[in-house]
Amino acid sequence: MKDKTLQIFNVDIPQGCIKNIDIELPNLYNLPASIPIQVLRGKGAGSTVFISAAIHGDELNGIEIIRRLKKLKILKKLKGTLILVPVVNVYGLNTLSRYLPDRRDLNRSFPGSTKGSLAARIAKIFFDEIVKKCDYGIDLHTGAIHRSNLPQIRTNIHNEKILKLAKAFEAPVILHSELRDGSLRAEAQENGVPILLYEAGEALRFDDTSIKIGVKGIINVLKELQMLPPNLKKRYRTPLILKESSWLRATESGMLRTVKALGDSVKEGEIIAFIDEPLGERSFTLMSAFDGIIIGKSQIPLVQEGDAVFHIARSGNLEVAEERIGYFQENAIEDSDIYGLNDEHIIE
Repeated sequence: MKDKTLQIFNVDIPQGCIKNIDIELPNLYNLPASIPIQVLRGKGAGSTVFISAAIHGDELNGIEIIRRLKKLKILKKLKGTLILVPVVNVYGLNTLSRYLPDRRDLNRSFPGSTKGSLAARIAKIFFDEIVKKCDYGIDLHTGAIHRSNLPQIRTNIHNEKILKLAKAFEAPVILHSELRDGSLRAEAQENGVPILLYEAGEALRFDDTSIKIGVKGIINVLKELQMLPPNLKKRYRTPLILKESSWLRATESGMLRTVKALGDSVKEGEIIAFIDEPLGERSFTLMSAFDGIIIGKSQIPLVQEGDAVFHIARSGNLEVAEERIGYFQENAIEDSDIYGLNDEHIIE
């Protein structure tokens, strides 16, 4: 739990107040740039948590999740500190690009440096001004352009403390994810700040179900951390916890006809899609290499040989997997009233 005093970008933020701050970034040619953040501090003591989105500038769901989140009346009961960062990569957002103007991936540039590339400098500012001052973080992502992800939490499932928070989020799937050099999650963990990574939907698109699960999930985590009042009659549902996954790639080039969707279970050897020759008569089958659940897929019907088409997480018990995925697809959003997320709880 961080100290009662909090300063971000030379701004003192006392307990019991809300502050909007623009964190200055390196200018782009003659255009000024900054990261806009909102800091909410409850009157009571509690953890400090950041929620970040659009580290990749074309991943938009997280921006809307934070917009809806900050309008919830339940945040008036907040204990501790919540730091909302709806757009980290403001440069990429302006050009609808995943990357920065220097063509680097911000999520491979941490911890950054004050004398490095543009990406390194932004990473350094964000990490020092926000991440290091927190106890936990939730980083919001979508699939890459033309790929869609089933709502899922990626984290280290061998860490019991962070796994407990991942379960509380209640996304349909928790996927074990190894740390990648230069990523925000890897550097944060190195500095004692565990992060949940929420993946849901597709780049450059809003997906309402993914957004609702994201808002509800953040509220759940804040309740688990005792930063918000707990649910008195909470129904606990364990997400599907999966340890490994791999991409199924196109074996031929052509037109893709999928027969399986996100969240569907597949058996080893089962046909998932057909690849047809655009002008020929031949058609090729694409089959699953193992039993599992589809947690990501390409949205483009045109494929080249070797393209990643389906992201499949291995599951040893498809019956259990189907039951749990089915609950979250059919009931999780409808149950949102018990979390205080209905319209009457929104600040207009």
